Amino acid sequence: MGISSLIKPAKEVPHTWWSSDDPMETRPRLNTMVLLCAGLWIFGTGDAVLVAAGIGNSPWTVLADGISINIGRSIGQTTLLVSIAVLLLWIPLRERPGIGTILNAILIAAAIEYMLPVLPTPDSFALALAQVIVGVILVGIGSGLYLTANLGPGPRDGWMTGIQRRTGVPIGRVRGAIEVSVVAGGWLLGGSVGVGTVAFALLIGPVVAVCLNIAGSIGALSEVTGE
Repeated sequence: MGISSLIKPAKEVPHTWWSSDDPMETRPRLNTMVLLCAGLWIFGTGDAVLVAAGIGNSPWTVLADGISINIGRSIGQTTLLVSIAVLLLWIPLRERPGIGTILNAILIAAAIEYMLPVLPTPDSFALALAQVIVGVILVGIGSGLYLTANLGPGPRDGWMTGIQRRTGVPIGRVRGAIEVSVVAGGWLLGGSVGVGTVAFALLIGPVVAVCLNIAGSIGALSEVTGE
């Protein structure tokens, strides 16, 4: 397996040996749960790395940051509150959460809450930018693991696809409108917007696509070799 084939972006979420066959499965395999939880924790750690870099958060964390400033709670706690609020918005869209949806809300918030206090704060812009890149890569790796587990979309992804299905508006426009709205709202509330926010927006799509391809290649290789 060559490096060039590994870093090729995936066009869709691949099926792996740990993927659940049913997103609404209530008793998934242990290995699926382990990799799902690992992916969500890595995702949340990546988000915390971006916050610690101090030059702009990812879009949804901008909103959580702004809310945290106004209600006196930590970013981890407000991330959970935002996830719960988004899940409530699923109700009129008639979306059904899976195990992965619930764990997404809990574990990403927990990772931000517990990892942020132990992460370094860069003392130069170059180090901060490098830390942002590390954070984006971690979010990509986490996404590759939890998406391939196939146990239900995250709260934000499910809201996005639910709106698209109900309105018929192209998914790209729905996602763009949501991302711009949460960044604007978070910024108005005092959330951190900066170079890191822009870097995340530009890099996260390609990084997630590459990480999905790597996960799919590893998953397919393990199936062939019987591991």
